Amino acid sequence: MAKRSKSKATSAAGRAERNGANENERVVARNRRALYQYEILRRYEAGLSLTGPEIKSIRAGRVSIQEAYCRPRAGDLYLLGAHIARYEPSGQANHEPTRDRRLLLHRREIVQLEQAFEQRGLTLVPLKLYLTRGLAKLEVGIGRGRRQHEKRDRLAERDARRQIERALRR
Repeated sequence: MAKRSKSKATSAAGRAERNGANENERVVARNRRALYQYEILRRYEAGLSLTGPEIKSIRAGRVSIQEAYCRPRAGDLYLLGAHIARYEPSGQANHEPTRDRRLLLHRREIVQLEQAFEQRGLTLVPLKLYLTRGLAKLEVGIGRGRRQHEKRDRLAERDARRQIERALRR
């Protein structure tokens, strides 16, 4: 019996390691379409400036970053278009679900992201929202848009890799 529980723990850790995740973080929302539409050149971890009902709603998993994007404004970076559902038990002290939220980064990182945003063809894309040690973090990537043929090539390459893996398993 002990052997079975050990293998489960090992497999969970192995999955987390393969997915590039830390054991202490829980992914709440992923922007899978961003990985398809953009080639991610660099990734940054940013904190979020949230209200009490917002963090409770995030912990409940009621968040979407599919339509979200990041923009520099007045020396700071903001997350726009992210939908964090209202937290019903908070009553009157609730928040606007799609309000702009300030990203918390080091000054040098903000400068790097602003410079990347000003370059032609680069954009700031939210990749995943996760909780680590009780705090909400957002992974932001500098992305370059893929052309249609690049997307098709990537899908064909992934399918070929899957077929090879299947053949090796047999």
